[in-house]
Amino acid sequence: MDIVLIIFSIILAIVGLLGSVVPVLPGPPLSFVALILLYFCKGADVSVATLVIMGILMAIITIFDYIAPAWLTKYKGGSKSASNGAIIGTIVGLFFGPIGVIVGPFLGAFIGELIANSSNDKALKVATMSFLAFILTSGIKLIYGIAVMVMLILEAIDIFATMF
Repeated sequence: MDIVLIIFSIILAIVGLLGSVVPVLPGPPLSFVALILLYFCKGADVSVATLVIMGILMAIITIFDYIAPAWLTKYKGGSKSASNGAIIGTIVGLFFGPIGVIVGPFLGAFIGELIANSSNDKALKVATMSFLAFILTSGIKLIYGIAVMVMLILEAIDIFATMF
């Protein structure tokens, strides 16, 4: 049973890493579920304290991921249209692969701000801030995902070493 749990944990952790840059996948929650599955392995050395700390971090990162883009866009004077444009750009960008995921929110915020009757200069500043928010939150989610993946790999090696 431990082998099945470890395999599912690693799959979830990989999808969690992908979720760090693909907006429709909840990266940190998936990575956290991977850690929970690992906790139930007989040979795993994952404590309840580790789960609580990683769970709190996951919640903070997930909330920040939703708040940061709107907050940073507003910080640069962006309108609601820019925020909505960034969301729409993210969704449309998914259909264009990794480049679309990066460029989509930028273009969406830019177009949204232009629709709100802003100047090209202001729209560019707001779109740039939206892009920087995406990079910042993706980086934070990626660090969390890598930390969970490292924990999983080290625990899996330890468990397999005791099995064989």
